[in-house]
Amino acid sequence: MRDRTPGGRDASARLGAYLHSALRGADLATVEEIRGRGLWAGIQLVEAARPARRSAERLLEQGVLAKDTHESTLRLAPPLVISQEELEWGLERILPVLERAANA
Repeated sequence: MRDRTPGGRDASARLGAYLHSALRGADLATVEEIRGRGLWAGIQLVEAARPARRSAERLLEQGVLAKDTHESTLRLAPPLVISQEELEWGLERILPVLERAANA
């Protein structure tokens, strides 16, 4: 049986597809690859945008929690109960940080 609750598997798949599409559609010069499943996303940064910790710290200043991994990857793991509006709010902060990642 499929879970159709607001924070269920269907919502996770739908919002995850939205997240990955938004990240890939931004076509950022600082991003080498987007990986993930559901709402999890790994953003592999190009060498000029590393270390990923700088971007994670900038996102924290914007109110978005992210984890740097192996100096080259920024990991996003939003809660499964996130709404589309909250995800959009996060993307409004994530994309500009990624755009400027190589500038500091």
